[in-house]
Amino acid sequence: MKIYTKTGDTGETSLFGGKRVSKDDLRIEAYGTIDELNSQLGLLITHIKDNNIQALLLKIQHRLFDIGSVLAVDPASGIELPGIELSDIEALENAIDNYNQELNPLKSFILPGGSAANAMAHICRTVCRRAERRVISLSKEAELDIPIIKYLNRLSDYFFVLSRLISHVEGAEEIKWQSR
Repeated sequence: MKIYTKTGDTGETSLFGGKRVSKDDLRIEAYGTIDELNSQLGLLITHIKDNNIQALLLKIQHRLFDIGSVLAVDPASGIELPGIELSDIEALENAIDNYNQELNPLKSFILPGGSAANAMAHICRTVCRRAERRVISLSKEAELDIPIIKYLNRLSDYFFVLSRLISHVEGAEEIKWQSR
């Protein structure tokens, strides 16, 4: 099977269901940003040593692929795919709460860095926020499953707390923002 089809050479692509749309369509932008986040997350996982955190991050990758698949469906096609469930959001909230128990209260803004893994978690956080914005833009034009937006919102919070946990576990000092 060839990877290239040449069907996108004119700037269009197909949604699941066959509808052709421009490659800069909001739907394509939304699931493309989800794909970018998933790729960044794959890189982050390679720097995580904790098996429990790795397992959760792998589950998150699968959920992101689910979200991308749902976003890639032509709404008129009638195709239904599994999306995000409330238990997925609760899993993130539980992880955030558990990680926060190990951390000192945050008393100032912090900057990404201190270690490669910390910086990668922050990259995931910022790409997740962009994905959330793209999905919200799409939701103004098309009906979307609300748990997707909630999941992305909670996921960016998760990446922030994970970045702090990484610094804590690695013994790296958090870089506090210093205003002029």
